[in-house]
Amino acid sequence: MNSATVRNLLVRGMLAGLAAGLLALVVAYFLGEPRVDQAIAFEEAHAHEHGGEELVSRTLQSTAGLSTGVLVYGVAFGGIAALAYCFALGRTGRFGPRASALLLAAAGLVAVYVVPFLKYPANPPAVGDPDTLDQRTTLYFLMVVLSVLLAVGTVILGKRLAPRLGNWNATVAAGAFFVLVVGLAYALLPSYNNVPEGFPATLLWQYRLAALAVQVTLWTAYGLLFGLLAERVLAPRTAAGREGAAARATPVPH
Repeated sequence: MNSATVRNLLVRGMLAGLAAGLLALVVAYFLGEPRVDQAIAFEEAHAHEHGGEELVSRTLQSTAGLSTGVLVYGVAFGGIAALAYCFALGRTGRFGPRASALLLAAAGLVAVYVVPFLKYPANPPAVGDPDTLDQRTTLYFLMVVLSVLLAVGTVILGKRLAPRLGNWNATVAAGAFFVLVVGLAYALLPSYNNVPEGFPATLLWQYRLAALAVQVTLWTAYGLLFGLLAERVLAPRTAAGREGAAARATPVPH
């Protein structure tokens, strides 16, 4: 793959990340922000000391702040995922541009978010001991790095085993290896339960499900959008053929 193709895919990846970020922003605003407000209300109601005036208002945080954070993250995420796509294309099987984008998005969602999330789920305000924040953050990112490295190792292992075991058995064996090592990491790494007394369990899980929904929206939308854009770069004839077929199938009013 030449540098011009990589550059084109990188730009399209950032655009797809921006569009996916917009969709994730909608989910975050309508599903996540109400739960954040409820958690803040709980924290304020049970705080023994009230701090000074907040530097950034909650309204600004939930609108401009949220939008900026999610969209910047979407663009950066899209560029990084596009570079990973360039590296993985052709190395994980004979898949087309669209299928490769969706497989990359699914694998990225599991490795980058779902696996760490199951060990260290997202917590709303008022949940978590401030004294252990640095340690919990370090462990979370350690889990992310470990999960990504294991995902890459799983793919390599599956390809090495395929000639001897066949594609199906190799995939099952590599998947079992991934699950086994992740399970060991779950068992060996410390866990934290810093939910304050009286915090609503329903609110906690609604927040965590909202956080998961944001990531699922982001990765799924990115896989679909970037696959479409990548196909136009890597297989323009296929993309043109699909567009022509769609145009022929559209009824023309008389």
